[in-house]
Amino acid sequence: MPRPENPHLIDTFGRVATDLRVSLTDRCNLRCTYCMPAEGLDWMPGEQVLTDDELVRLMRIAVEMLGVTDIRLTGGEPLLRPGLEDLVARITALTPRPRLSMTTNGIGLVKRAAGLAEAGLNRINVSLDTVDPETFVKITRRDRLSHVVAGLAAARDAGMAPVKVNAVLIRGLNETEAVPLLKFCLDEGYHLRFIEQMPLDAQHGWNRGEMITAAEILEMLGSAFALTPFPAERGGAPAERWLVDGGPGDVGVIASVTRPFCSACERTRLTADGAVRSCLFSNDETDLRSLVRAGARDEEVADAWRATMWGKLAGHEINDAGFAQPIRPMSAIGG
Repeated sequence: MPRPENPHLIDTFGRVATDLRVSLTDRCNLRCTYCMPAEGLDWMPGEQVLTDDELVRLMRIAVEMLGVTDIRLTGGEPLLRPGLEDLVARITALTPRPRLSMTTNGIGLVKRAAGLAEAGLNRINVSLDTVDPETFVKITRRDRLSHVVAGLAAARDAGMAPVKVNAVLIRGLNETEAVPLLKFCLDEGYHLRFIEQMPLDAQHGWNRGEMITAAEILEMLGSAFALTPFPAERGGAPAERWLVDGGPGDVGVIASVTRPFCSACERTRLTADGAVRSCLFSNDETDLRSLVRAGARDEEVADAWRATMWGKLAGHEINDAGFAQPIRPMSAIGG
């Protein structure tokens, strides 16, 4: 089917990508067991990573020419990107101004939350899989729970509301943490989102049997809280939401594996080395960095981006017999 003359990031299934996920680095200062080995990974050489000017140019093309309205900065760990506050200020100066958020592990956030908010960062998601110090060390191989908790509070105090917490539960590791995590978030005013573990680890050791499913998470939470469906329409949001004890607090579950939401996906992804991906699980990429460094015009870059999204598959195919895990791990793709 020929692609129609449409400037936006449409695909053959009628979806339109308006949410851009941008990885700023593949490096991370934690070593979460479900993400990477204890010794870390072979990081991208510095010359392969997009410069600030290249990043801003690609985001400008996305906003001005492709209809992107929301940008989320990810990693690896985006707080490891040098000059992050200046980069945030440049992104929020784009016209039309995109809504800008960031996903982080929270290490170092306590000292930078105010500066990031002042630069224009609207909202933040912090990954936190446990509120138990010993379990935190088992998961991340680092004793940094107090730093993450302090970073969450700093983000809240800086006005980046709502502050969201992302949690992954793994059988035999932190499966008892569902209720304590929700109690912590309700007490502190954070919005908790559980995410089913996905096959994106660097070791390619994902085991469906170790994954705590959305149904199991809701059963655990139901033992301590009364959950009722959230009244607002979900739209393209990845999380199904429930009011907790009648509200106003709520909890979400992102059931990427057992309840895929691919038919409503609005996302496009840019890796730290300048590759566009139409799906988190795609094994096909389009190299925009080479185009940019070869002097391509904005329209040429935009056309390559459009072509990539036009070829997006109907779904991630995790539950199909022929599914192949992406060669790149999550830390290199960006969440």
